Amino acid sequence: MTRRTLATGLGATVVVAVAAGCSGGPVAAPASSAPVPASSAAALPHSGAPKVERPLPASVLSGPPCQEALTSDQLKQIFGMVPQGKPDTLPGIGPECDWSNIDAGAGLGIYYATQPRQGLSGLYQNTKPRSKLWRELSPIQGFPAVASSSVSAGDKNGFCQVSVGITDESSVDVSLTPSDAKLAAGVDPCVLSERVAGMVVTNLKRKAGA
Repeated sequence: MTRRTLATGLGATVVVAVAAGCSGGPVAAPASSAPVPASSAAALPHSGAPKVERPLPASVLSGPPCQEALTSDQLKQIFGMVPQGKPDTLPGIGPECDWSNIDAGAGLGIYYATQPRQGLSGLYQNTKPRSKLWRELSPIQGFPAVASSSVSAGDKNGFCQVSVGITDESSVDVSLTPSDAKLAAGVDPCVLSERVAGMVVTNLKRKAGA
């Protein structure tokens, strides 16, 4: 259950919380490659990443994810209750929030990837070559999205992260791992991640007045 490590020069594995109805142990994230020079920002997007044709204002990612990424009603849909979010910051990437229901073995991690201002291009350049699962998704409410995982499809610890390009320089990432029971039932982790990502996009659009 990992989140991506962007081209920030961290070169480290980041272990994250898992999402609704999930279980299992941590899985190592793909290591990032060398940082992308800041001068390349003007050339966004690059490395095959799609352009965000109708970006939201960058200010929509200025708030805390624990308060703005999901509403109480949405959290209740995911968990069956409303857990308290735990804020944190991933150095060189951006703010995050983790929610969990220990009794149900459920957790969810969402973060705003606002640094190093590479958006989905950083994923395409650094994460795609190392991913065991890489899936370009249909746009989520008009925003380009991709699903990725450091574990093979069908793995018992199946994990999928969905990243949505909000601007060419920033994205929102949703990380989850379904429970063993859901995986045994054939549930696609990417579908669940995509569903939650759609909720987050709805809220960001509302914040922007879109």
